[in-house]
Formats: sequence, structure tokens, C-alpha cells
Amino acid sequence: MKYNIYRFTTLIGLLILSVSCGSSKKVIQQLKPSTDNVTLTSTSTDVTFKTGAENFESYLSLLKDKRVGIITNQTGILSKEKHLVDFLIEQNINLQKIYAPEHGFRGTADAGELIVDGKDTKTNLPIISLYGNNKKPKPEQLEGIDILVFDLQDVGARFYTYISSLHYVMEACAENNIPLLVLDRPNPNGTIIDGPILEKEHKSFVGMHEIPVLHGMTIGEYAKMINGEKWLNPSTSSGQALQCDLKVAPCLNYSHDMKYSLPVKPSPNLPNDQSINLYASLCFFEGTNVSLGRGTEKQFQIYGSPFLPESEFDFSFTPKPNFGAKDPVHNGKLCFGEDLTEIRKVHRLELKWLLKAYENTSDKTVFFNDFFTKLAGTKKLREQIEAGMTEKEIRKTWQEGLEQFKEVRKKYLIYD
Repeated sequence: MKYNIYRFTTLIGLLILSVSCGSSKKVIQQLKPSTDNVTLTSTSTDVTFKTGAENFESYLSLLKDKRVGIITNQTGILSKEKHLVDFLIEQNINLQKIYAPEHGFRGTADAGELIVDGKDTKTNLPIISLYGNNKKPKPEQLEGIDILVFDLQDVGARFYTYISSLHYVMEACAENNIPLLVLDRPNPNGTIIDGPILEKEHKSFVGMHEIPVLHGMTIGEYAKMINGEKWLNPSTSSGQALQCDLKVAPCLNYSHDMKYSLPVKPSPNLPNDQSINLYASLCFFEGTNVSLGRGTEKQFQIYGSPFLPESEFDFSFTPKPNFGAKDPVHNGKLCFGEDLTEIRKVHRLELKWLLKAYENTSDKTVFFNDFFTKLAGTKKLREQIEAGMTEKEIRKTWQEGLEQFKEVRKKYLIYD
């Protein structure tokens, strides 16, 4: 024991000595310089992790003496649970308007629920909804704005609509000559790149770009990809793809494989880390007659249906209206399925639960609905499942597209 204490004390001493002998100018590793000049770096000497919103030195000076609009919701918080909107007001930043995505500014609306314009009761700032029929800010809604700030917590899935809102905001900024500042946040599924690549003919608000279901990028890196791959719609006057004047305030001391637990729910039906990890795999059930737990307190951690047999599934639940679903699938009906709350973290897009449900459903002709193809981004996945292909066989058909995407992705990564 004494020998171990001596070794520990010696090690601490050597570490202190090595730090004191090093340069005092900077102790964090700078991010790779960006080839398209969209990444800001910080001169901070703080070695702790920070989100882009907490990386104040990289962006506050850009907002001084500007009329600022902000796209954010309940996820736009700082480490001490202060909301970014309140912080910017305290810093005398001239905030003019709040733009709210799906689920609203406070993040309490159901998925797909109509969000109306209004006012924030705390700050009295006008709130403009970017959902429903107004997914892209109109020119009149951008009047009096010198710069837009985008701060939303993504979860790394193609059909999570915050990246679709990002696309439309970038497009509006490009059309109206307004610069956009993205405050980056970690991707809680940042190591997973998996799933079928979206096909152009199946583009929708739950899938706008030719990427896999899980893209493994932060929202700042993804913004760079939208710009770099020229995915913004061509200008009708020039016929050329639009380019957004984009800057990204990066997270500090972050890597894609860093474990990150979200401090607040990114949306009403993603209540914890387990649901966020399983989200992409279970979201396919939205395109079937199977419930994924909306109307319970285990959303995206369980699945079940009245069409699944009790003999094969020993777990049951009954969806009822709650804070995340006013009219959940199979409302009031007993559903049989599986409870996944205790399984280990998944590191890929899992199809086994979807395949098991399809194999055991009492009526395969009503298992899928039209929304499934939008979620998958291709007709092939449904056809493969109906043809009886195994998960291994299905996954093999994704590989060429995934390898091509990974090469494109490399160009836009901010973090080693």
C-alpha cells in the first residue's frame, strides 16, 4: 500500500512539473483550420468541455451592435441551466426575434403539432414558428435582422427535423444576405454512421439530403456539409446553388466518441439517454402499426401492438394521452411487445426489433403505412423486409453508400 501511494504521489508531481514547464499561452489543442473559413477558434485556456454556446469568446463579438434573431428552443441552455436567450440579453445583445422549430420554443408540443406565432412571456420577444406551413423564414419575418444565431440540440438522425430546419434557415439566410452563426453542440450518437442512404425521390421534411439514417456529425459539421455540397436550392435568377454566409462556434475539448448526456430533453418524447440512443432504430415503427411507447413514460424504449401475439411477447402496456402525446397510437389498447429499457447501448442502427415485429404480426398487409418509406428514405427497405431478407443481408446492401458518405463526411469534420 505504501509503495502504491508513493507511486501515485510521484506521478502527480511529475504531471504538475510538466504542466508548469510547458507554454503558458495555450493549453488546449486548436481545432484544424477550416478550408472554407467557417470555423471559429477560441483563445481560451480553459481545458474543460464547452458547447459552442458556452464558447463565448468565439462569437459574442460578432453579435455586438447587431440586430440579432435566434433559432432555438429549450435545448439552448448554458452549463448552469441559464437559457442562451436570457444570457444574450444580459450581455446587452440586441435580440429582436426568436424562431422556434418543431415542438416550439419551450419544447412542449407534440411531434407534428401546429405551432403558432406568439410572444415569450419572460422576455416579451416575438416568437415566429418554423413548423407547419412556415418551415422557412419569410423575407418579411427577417426584416430588421442583421445576423441569425442557430442553437438547437440534434441527436444525429436524418429524420430528426432540427437539421431540416437548419437547411431552410440557411437557405433563407442565403436568399436575404444574412449571415448565420451556428453554435455547435455534441452529437450523442456521434460515432454511429449507419443505415440506408436517402434517395432524392423520397426527400421530405424527415429526410432532405442524401445521407444515411445516422450521420455521425455535429450540427455545426452538418451545416458545413449543407453549404459545401451545395444542397441549398438553386437561385431562380442565376440557376446556381445558393451559399450561406456561415460561421460555426465550435465546442471546446470535444471528440465524437466522448460520452455526452443531454442536460435537457431535446423533445418531449426523448426523455433520457436510453431513448436518444434507441431513437433511430425504433423510429421506423412510426411507419407501421406498432407503438414505440408514445403515451407512456418509456417513449422510444419500448414497442408493442395489439397485432402482436401475447405468446411471443411477454411485455405489455397501454398507451394513454400524456405530456408527449395527446392521441398516441393504439390509445387505450393493450399492446404486447418488448421492454428495451435495460439493454446495453447500441452502436449501430438495429433492425432486429422491426424484423421481429413484422415476422410475428397477425396481419402483414396492414403492418406498414406510407410514412415508412419517408423515414427509410427508400422503398428498398420495406421491399427487403417483405421479401424475408435477414438483417445481415439488408445491411450488406447499405455498405457501398455508407463508404461513399464517409469519404464526403471527412471534408466537413471539425473535431479529431
